[in-house]
Amino acid sequence: MLTVPSHVSRLMVVISSAGPPSTVGIYVVDNLVVSKSSDSLPSVVLIQSPFKEQPYHDVTNQLSGGWMRDGVHPSMARIVKFGQHPEQEAFAIMDDDRIGHAEWHNPLDVAPKVTPGDRLVVEWNEMYSIGGGGGTLVEYNNLPPGNYQFHVEGVDIMGIPTGVETSLNVFVPQPYWRMPWFWGAVFIVIVTAALGANRYLVWHRMRRVMLQLKNQQELERERLRIAHDIHDDLGARVTQISLLSAMSQDNPTFPEKARADFDQISQMSRELVSALYQTVWAVNPENDNLDALGNYLCQTVNQMCERTQIRCRFHMLDLSREVPVSSQTRHNISMAVKEAVHNVIKHAKASEVSINVTFDENLLTVSVQDNGCGFQPSGSFTGNGLTNMKRRLEDLGGSCIIESQPGHGTTVRMCLIFRPSTKIT
Repeated sequence: MLTVPSHVSRLMVVISSAGPPSTVGIYVVDNLVVSKSSDSLPSVVLIQSPFKEQPYHDVTNQLSGGWMRDGVHPSMARIVKFGQHPEQEAFAIMDDDRIGHAEWHNPLDVAPKVTPGDRLVVEWNEMYSIGGGGGTLVEYNNLPPGNYQFHVEGVDIMGIPTGVETSLNVFVPQPYWRMPWFWGAVFIVIVTAALGANRYLVWHRMRRVMLQLKNQQELERERLRIAHDIHDDLGARVTQISLLSAMSQDNPTFPEKARADFDQISQMSRELVSALYQTVWAVNPENDNLDALGNYLCQTVNQMCERTQIRCRFHMLDLSREVPVSSQTRHNISMAVKEAVHNVIKHAKASEVSINVTFDENLLTVSVQDNGCGFQPSGSFTGNGLTNMKRRLEDLGGSCIIESQPGHGTTVRMCLIFRPSTKIT
């Protein structure tokens, strides 16, 4: 707590390493706040560290908020970072010059105004180290074990004693190989060697894992190339066949039988284009994430329902692109969902189907629900569709639950647990 003296109109804060010529060390100041205190009014902050408002960018000699370096050796005034979560910035002076100093200060011309008699509260956190930059070393070698006293007496520059003196008791121990700690150190070395060997084995395993990841990256690049080739070459050619057959079926000069054949060729070509699209989507490694799986399910179900009079509703929260999903997992889930929607279109006599996709605590749940006629489920299914859906989810380590009642529709719920930081295969 400070009181502003008379004849003072502005407040200037200086962080300096000025001191005895031989003193060196590091001084760090963090969370500097200078506020004006009053009994009747709330405290007013006059000066504070600028780092919370704007990160430091060392472009010029000036810091955000007007702070500047100064002193005989200004380059010793620096900004340091410390701490974790989050990392913080603070003023620092790293003084390694025995005859120079550095400082941080706010410019006087823009310093906040104060009035004599104001009460100021100065708060800060600090860290520091202080050392001597001009010491003298004296060595006493080969002293026998025992107790000694080191006595120092101060003198002036003329060699006359100043009366300042001190003593230091020194104990010279036995040789280290006769001390108990030596054998403790030997034990520590053995343990350290064992830990080092274990660390080497861990490093070796990590190197093997890195090699596997590299091979996986090569495989994904090859998958991407195949997907591009299928899309750009085969897809374009099949699309051209579909267009030519569609044009030929409208040609009145062709016989009716030929135009019917061209219509069948066009239909088969469109189905082949759709199958190629699904293959490209499954092979492309850029789609190996949960968000791509959700988008594909929406597109596929929407295309299937467009051909019928069934309304389709989607309930899907934001899915993360950071959750990896392998191509095999994407393929099995998409095929199971298509089979469930196909059953709705073919058997349920429904007017509406709802698709619900949720991902919570590494559990992916995909539900296909309709308002159709329903059926009475039994322990075993005679058709291949429901059995295939269950088998696909069980192969992935998940489950497929089918709930239905006659007259109350059917719900197919598919659940799959994703292991953190691993890609499900």
